Amino acid sequence: MTPTTPTKDRSAAIMLKKMKGPTKAAITFLCLGEQAGSKLMQQLGSAEIERMTAAMSQLGPIPSEVVEAVLGEFTKKVISGTSAVVGSMSTAESMLRKFLPEDQVADILNNVRTNKREDAMWRGFGALNETVIANYLKGEHDQTAAAILNNVDTAVAAKVLPLLGADRMHDVAERMITMEAVPLHMMQQIEETLKLDIMSDAIHTSSAETHQRMADLFNKLDVQAFEQLSGALNIRVPEAFHAIKQRMFVFDDLIKLNMQDIAQVMRGLEGEILPLAMRGAKKELRDHLMECLPQRSRQMLMDEMEAAGPVRGRDVRAAQAEMVNYAKTLADEGEIDLPSNIDDDDELFE
Repeated sequence: MTPTTPTKDRSAAIMLKKMKGPTKAAITFLCLGEQAGSKLMQQLGSAEIERMTAAMSQLGPIPSEVVEAVLGEFTKKVISGTSAVVGSMSTAESMLRKFLPEDQVADILNNVRTNKREDAMWRGFGALNETVIANYLKGEHDQTAAAILNNVDTAVAAKVLPLLGADRMHDVAERMITMEAVPLHMMQQIEETLKLDIMSDAIHTSSAETHQRMADLFNKLDVQAFEQLSGALNIRVPEAFHAIKQRMFVFDDLIKLNMQDIAQVMRGLEGEILPLAMRGAKKELRDHLMECLPQRSRQMLMDEMEAAGPVRGRDVRAAQAEMVNYAKTLADEGEIDLPSNIDDDDELFE
């Protein structure tokens, strides 16, 4: 077997970190083979079987390094004769038919196919131009707009929110934060309307999941738009907004990294990004970041900052955002550890 490269190992680690439980379980079942996998699947409940089938049907080819990351030592035996496992609807169907009656298999597969169509609809809607989405939402109730934006990628929602206008942006963002489970009939009606006008079941999320989603969205939001939102949300939903801000990682949070990690972030930035980002840093943060560099590198950076002359605020903010994004990339690859403002053992439950 050809050894994996460090790049492949890092890619596998990133994929593993993003994988949900059903996906990992589906890979494990595939590696067991149909006979053993079918016997094990018999121990699951109907809801678990449906989730497993949905995950398995969407897998496609799984590279050997990802299989190895999921299964660890066990995968050395699994991948000894093949470079990958392949998941498909037919594979899942074959497993189900070994221990379930025909009508139950048909119901599960029908539900999975329906959910896949709905997922594809949301992906298609999220792929539309943000101006098109914003114009569509302007004609919808705030609650409907919030439900729709909670179902699209956070990067899309971050671009759409400011296009709604200041007042509307505040109202919709507040509803996104406070929204709990969307009634099934409401989501079905929204999905059917979107299918007709533009081209799942209700999504149940905990407060913690909602707060993390909004933190991801706000991290990607334009700085000025976020500052504009902050004042209003601090008044309207102070406790929830405080919890969201605790989950965010922004430029000023770099001071919370250990010195070795900060140095690694600073060394990896290219061109004028670092000097521009430093120009807009608060004195305490700038001094701390400088201390993380060797004397010679520090002096070179100071010379670059002085030579740059006057710089535009938007360029500084863009450079700081780039620095934060690079830190997150390193964290995703397991190279550094980002600070956590959340004490999981002390989390509040509503």
